[in-house]
Amino acid sequence: MNIRDKVAVIGAGCSKFGENYDKSAEDMIVEAAHDAYTDARIDPSQIQAAWVGTLSSASAGNALADPLKLFNIPITRVENYCASGMDAFRNACMAVASGMYDVVLALGFEKLRDSGQRGLGTFGDHPVVGYGTTAPSLFAMAANRYFETYGIDKTALAKVAIKNHHNGTMSPKAHFRMEVSEDQVVNAPLICSPLGLLDCCPTTDGAAAVIICKEELARSFRPDPVKVKGVGLSVTSGEPYMKPSFAYTGFPATAQAAQSAYEQAGMTAKDIDLVECHDCFTITEILNYEDLGLCEKGEGWRYVAEGRANIDGGAVPVNPSGGLKSFGHPIGATGIRMIYEVSQHLWGKAGDRQVKDAEVGLAHNLGGPGSVGCVTILANS
Repeated sequence: MNIRDKVAVIGAGCSKFGENYDKSAEDMIVEAAHDAYTDARIDPSQIQAAWVGTLSSASAGNALADPLKLFNIPITRVENYCASGMDAFRNACMAVASGMYDVVLALGFEKLRDSGQRGLGTFGDHPVVGYGTTAPSLFAMAANRYFETYGIDKTALAKVAIKNHHNGTMSPKAHFRMEVSEDQVVNAPLICSPLGLLDCCPTTDGAAAVIICKEELARSFRPDPVKVKGVGLSVTSGEPYMKPSFAYTGFPATAQAAQSAYEQAGMTAKDIDLVECHDCFTITEILNYEDLGLCEKGEGWRYVAEGRANIDGGAVPVNPSGGLKSFGHPIGATGIRMIYEVSQHLWGKAGDRQVKDAEVGLAHNLGGPGSVGCVTILANS
């Protein structure tokens, strides 16, 4: 079944992302949800079901039921690594497209700054191979392989950080709102060589929400609903380092999810006006350009270096929000925050970072050791 034009986004909301020590997870959930309710011009009593994306919370459906007083309706928790939020959105879309519900909520959140953890922990289930592998070490291997394959160095990565930090200065709800220079990025303290501090996204607190309804009902809520054209999900091996064929210069889960979304939408990468992609590290964004079909293999570093990823770059702008690098990465919230961001551009409400004449947007999550890819395509007609 194809969900193209069967589902619409009628409202989107987002809390301030950052070190929200003065807010609980419940505070951010309420902020994001009521922002979305207001945007959709609906009363919470109209929500018939909900999906919540979160990696670390153990409170399941009650994470929404209690703070939002959404009692006696189905609420499902979704956890799928860093794609948890977008997968929650995907499941909500399928439920509406099936005819089961008319109006639903998808919300993602995470409270990471108070957790005491420095990051996501280790990947891999094998007792020896991959034991102790972390997100920085895995993506550092990808960076080193890309450097060796295509003959570039850390200055290529710095272009991503410079762009995304600049975009973040125009995002009022972003975690970081500061410019950085090439010298700062290249000479930042090492996290896992060659990735330095400014090559890595932060651990962040935040929540984001979207209201979804049947396409035929959408204009009864607002005159300009955003249509869901396609949502692709792919899961590959969670232990890529055990596959001799894994080159570390791209992630098949992203390419497969993108192909699925393009096929559902009846589009190609040439139809996309803006992209919000999963730049957990600067190297990841460069690989994403290639895996999403914005450029050929080995050309990702040129795509950013030549300014083609800039908001006014003349090609397809990437991460006008500032991306994970600047906006922040509260795991479960990120995918839905991307839906929020793309919707702002399609509604013409993105302020100083607005992509001119945006009609079609793509959002992309990459989860775990590059094993979970999720891609959503949205359009305003």
